[in-house]
Amino acid sequence: MYPLIRKALFSLEAETAHELTIKLLGAVGRSPAKCLVEKMLAVAGTPKQCMGITFKNPIGLAAGADKNAEAVDGFGALGFGFIEVGTVTPLPQPGNPKPRQFRLISAEGIINRNGFNNDGVDKVIENIKKSRYDGTLGINIGKNTFTPVEKGKEDYLVCLEKVYPYADYITVNISSPNSPGLRQLQYGELLEDLLAGIKAKQRVLAEQQQKYVPIALKIAPDLTEAELVAIADSLRRHQFDGVIATNTTLSRDNVTGLTNAEQQGGLSGKPLQDLSTKIIARLYQELKGEIPIIGSGGIDSVANAEQKMAAGAELLQLYSGLIYHGPKLVQELVRHIR
Repeated sequence: MYPLIRKALFSLEAETAHELTIKLLGAVGRSPAKCLVEKMLAVAGTPKQCMGITFKNPIGLAAGADKNAEAVDGFGALGFGFIEVGTVTPLPQPGNPKPRQFRLISAEGIINRNGFNNDGVDKVIENIKKSRYDGTLGINIGKNTFTPVEKGKEDYLVCLEKVYPYADYITVNISSPNSPGLRQLQYGELLEDLLAGIKAKQRVLAEQQQKYVPIALKIAPDLTEAELVAIADSLRRHQFDGVIATNTTLSRDNVTGLTNAEQQGGLSGKPLQDLSTKIIARLYQELKGEIPIIGSGGIDSVANAEQKMAAGAELLQLYSGLIYHGPKLVQELVRHIR
């Protein structure tokens, strides 16, 4: 059925289609239809231990799909081993002006410049409380656009404290290209200060709540080798629990001349496939398995997923691949990836 669904969705503007999908999956998750969908899509996956968590399978939904945790139960019915919601910020914000999502259909790519549009951390927590999802839930946190970069740590700490009781793991997103200045947090003293502050807060919260919630850092695919080595060193020294590689890219090398390729924003989907795998491989060389890598970027087949696992990833996330290939892709990955 998905080719027909995709045709209908692709007749709509990209963000309109996304909003409609979230509403439909949210409705499914709240209805008896959820059980039917789960039975239709049920595949016996292989559990995976990572970051001290037992994931029911290694295939996850990447952040950006369900920013406000409105359709967690619906996405859970598709067979994912884990779901990551967000990016969420301390206060609600509208994001960048529309239109801000663009398909590159022939390349199976998507460009977005959303800018962390979300309803704020308090609303997201309300939605999570209403969810009946019993799988692994990650919460992706960021800073508000109007918060100066040099004060960005404060926003992350606010979100970290609020989401901590509701998350199985937390992702610190400093790599979106659509929030002005955000990627500066990937470098030098700003990175060191942020990681130190996050880990200190994690220790306090773990003791207070008698619950240790792992924290991962999400990085960009556009880092130089020297920058990637420096980040790996920082992650190791601050004893981060995981790293997600990668976010969207600013490169247009694989899509030059295609419709919408000139749009500003981060490019995801198949054009990001090889670049993200190279980043995973180089990162693994530095980390040597000490810190687990969650691979993300252009996963559209079992073969490509296996390449990322061979490069050093322990878990995988997808989003654009789901848009282009539908739930069948999730089933195939869950069935074959271990």
